Amino acid sequence: MSSPDPLTLVLVGPMGAGKTSVGRRVAKILEVGFIDTDKRIVAEHGPIPAIFAEHGEDRFRSLERVAVAEALDAGGVISLGGGAVADAHTREMLLQHPVVFLTVAADAVSHRIGGAGRPMLAGSDDALTRWKQIYEQRRGWYDEVADATFDTSHRPMKRIAEEIAAWRREQA
Repeated sequence: MSSPDPLTLVLVGPMGAGKTSVGRRVAKILEVGFIDTDKRIVAEHGPIPAIFAEHGEDRFRSLERVAVAEALDAGGVISLGGGAVADAHTREMLLQHPVVFLTVAADAVSHRIGGAGRPMLAGSDDALTRWKQIYEQRRGWYDEVADATFDTSHRPMKRIAEEIAAWRREQA
């Protein structure tokens, strides 16, 4: 395993907060690699909805914990799935790294969470109401691991990424 990059940064937050799109931009600004743990899980184990359907959420969280540990070992900018913080072992790992909590208001996220591929919203007649419930359940965990918070509701992702990169450089 390689040693972590000195500018390692982890992004957490609810579904639709922009962790992947902001993360890619931050990584480019900081000139480090970018890892999306959900994409790594899909590459190694198949689609996330299928993992949930065939093996359940507990199995997915176990795979996710491993993906997070490997990403932290690799370093760079790391985007976690919205529910990664639900796992106590994952939260413990995150306490050793700079973590940014990306928040988003319900009115801003409603158009971002449509479409398939979000098993935590599957089967819900009202995806936004379900999203709000999940966000409230996890909010304390996001706050627990976060060193800084940035809202992505109504500002350009490019500007948010620049601010996060500047914040991370100040921490180095």
